[in-house]
Amino acid sequence: MATNLKNLSDYEIKSVPSATKMKFGIVTAEWNKEITDALLNGALETLLKHGAKEENILRKYVPGAVELTLGAQFMAEYADLDAVICLGCVIQGETRHFDYVCQSITHGITELNMNYNIPFIFGVLTTDNLQQAKDRAGGKHGNKGDEAAITAIKMAQLQLDMEKI
Repeated sequence: MATNLKNLSDYEIKSVPSATKMKFGIVTAEWNKEITDALLNGALETLLKHGAKEENILRKYVPGAVELTLGAQFMAEYADLDAVICLGCVIQGETRHFDYVCQSITHGITELNMNYNIPFIFGVLTTDNLQQAKDRAGGKHGNKGDEAAITAIKMAQLQLDMEKI
């Protein structure tokens, strides 16, 4: 759904399971730090709001968006986590670099989801300009970090539910 048709921070609280016993990793790109820090803050606040404990949230930075996939893989390999949230921001420039970066991240996170037994959440903004990124990092369209955190909780719960079958 297009963001202009939905606020990224709107959700039904009752539809979100408790995150009290869950452990999360959040890997955040340093590139476009003003935006990615806002995404990180949104994700952290949302996880805590739903019961996650501060000590059960591992946070690490990577230099840029392309490095998110390896940072997320490291988290999956070296920490016992229920989900990993990948936060970044890629803003269209004058060259095709944007296309390659976005494709790399999308493919990388999809591969992680297929190769590891935990969910990896795509919390990466891919915008035409800085204003669009601000609008989606706590601005008029909400915060993609909130949405990523909710997705992580729901997917972690889905996996826990499936393990009981």
